Amino acid sequence: MVKGKKLLVLLAVVAIIALVAACSGGNKGTANEGKLAKISIFQSKVEIAEQLEALAQQYTKETGNEVEVWGSVGDAYITQLQAKLTANQGPSIFSIGYGSEAETFKSYYYDLSNEPYVKDIAPNMALEIDGKVVGVPYGVEGFGLVYNKNLVNPADVRDLDSFTALLKSFKDQGKNGFSLSQEAYFLIGHILNTPFALQPDPQDFIEQLNSGKVKMAETKEFQEFARFLEAIREYAVNPMEITYDKQMGDFATGKTAIVHQGNWSYGMLADFGELDFEYGMMPFPLMGNDKIAVGQASNWVINGKAKPEEIEAARAFLNWLFTSETGKNAIVNEFKFVPAVTTIKAENLDPLSQAVYDATQSGDTIPWAMNFFPQGIIVNDLAPAAQEFFLNPGMTGEQFLKKLDEVWANAVK
Repeated sequence: MVKGKKLLVLLAVVAIIALVAACSGGNKGTANEGKLAKISIFQSKVEIAEQLEALAQQYTKETGNEVEVWGSVGDAYITQLQAKLTANQGPSIFSIGYGSEAETFKSYYYDLSNEPYVKDIAPNMALEIDGKVVGVPYGVEGFGLVYNKNLVNPADVRDLDSFTALLKSFKDQGKNGFSLSQEAYFLIGHILNTPFALQPDPQDFIEQLNSGKVKMAETKEFQEFARFLEAIREYAVNPMEITYDKQMGDFATGKTAIVHQGNWSYGMLADFGELDFEYGMMPFPLMGNDKIAVGQASNWVINGKAKPEEIEAARAFLNWLFTSETGKNAIVNEFKFVPAVTTIKAENLDPLSQAVYDATQSGDTIPWAMNFFPQGIIVNDLAPAAQEFFLNPGMTGEQFLKKLDEVWANAVK
């Protein structure tokens, strides 16, 4: 009987110890179950810094996982990223552009090919290196001919002849049919993208151009491009007299029928309030091109040299960003991006962003071949050549192409 009482006491003590354990260390384990390592994010777009910080806090609230957003530094971003990665103090997730910038850091990228959201990236929009998907676009931007629907019917602007005839008819009426502006990308960088993008393999063509194996002056797409520029110089207001502000102001007030611009220009148009006309975006019809140019300013990548537990946590964050309702909403409504993932729907877009969104979703686009141009060549070399062309009416389109070939060769020496 005594033994039976001792057994009961012993069992009671065991039960109490188990209860205490459950209330202390046991509970601690339950609270941390599934919690991932803390991660850091470093990215280049200053305009979304505050929104990203708020999203990181929301992620922690929803998942319990910690995210630290490092301050954006604008133009110094690449220099600081290089320093952090080289010192093995790199972020878990960082942003990277395309072309030479992407190539510079390719040894750091984690292979995202098998991540669940990758299959939903819009056609031709993922950052791929050596056959692997290593980056997911923030969003997409696009450019082409932004046109006044009261003045222009896209069906009437299909090729060089119809484009030239339209500009001539406007000039005969004392109006401006088309406008570039004097800033380097708006003068030559964006519009020159089209003949490159229409090559069978734009990146390969650029590499051959760099090595002197091909020339713009000897390539049919560029030859027709030069004739487009001759028509613009003859029948439109000289872009050297036009700033971006004036370009968009003249369009908003109906003084210019078409501008070569991107969906980012909506912000400028919105400053004018409600316009007296509807507008849209159509392709620059070089060689009959019927697609707008869509590309990505930057991509999210994971630091493949981070600790394994950090990589796991970074994968979880990107998956949440592109699949959760909170993440999807942030991309469209907080970051104001045109989504590059087909499962993220965007509503109430402005007309220009809607055109880019529709083209992206269908894959009916031409690429931003200019991402593969040599670093700095648009501002330092191509823009001065274009300025010379527009300021010298005696320079032919053929001479202009030879000038572009010359400055390109000098830039890549």
